Amino acid sequence: MKRILVINGPNLNTLGWREKQVYGTMTLAEIERSIARKAESLGVEVRFIQSNHEGVIIDEIHGARGTADGIIMNPGAFTHYSVAIRDALAAVDLPGIEVHLSNVYKREPFRHVSLTAPVMLGVIAGLGPIGYELALEALVSHLRQGGESQ
Repeated sequence: MKRILVINGPNLNTLGWREKQVYGTMTLAEIERSIARKAESLGVEVRFIQSNHEGVIIDEIHGARGTADGIIMNPGAFTHYSVAIRDALAAVDLPGIEVHLSNVYKREPFRHVSLTAPVMLGVIAGLGPIGYELALEALVSHLRQGGESQ
């Protein structure tokens, strides 16, 4: 069975009450439940982590080597400035998909640059919570076609 690590970065634990006009009303727990249902229908295992701490996220990425087949990640604000997370993703060499609930390209200019996207298989932005499910479908399809690293 394929194993997918789903990582959510800083402030995503505040979903449901933070800037509802930007991020919607679903909580992170609700989003994780929908991902888990999709994973079950696809016959894959998912594990979730959320952290507001860069080092914790890096440790989880490192730990994915040998324990996960791929990564789905919403790096939150780390997207735009964390070379360390980008380097950790490159180091583990697992296929990954970056997800953003909002369309970062319709927001402030500093959000238009992703340091992590170049080491990911793809990026899904602006589709809200369903973006995670689409990322899971795409990643599972990639893995089943024999795809490994990006």
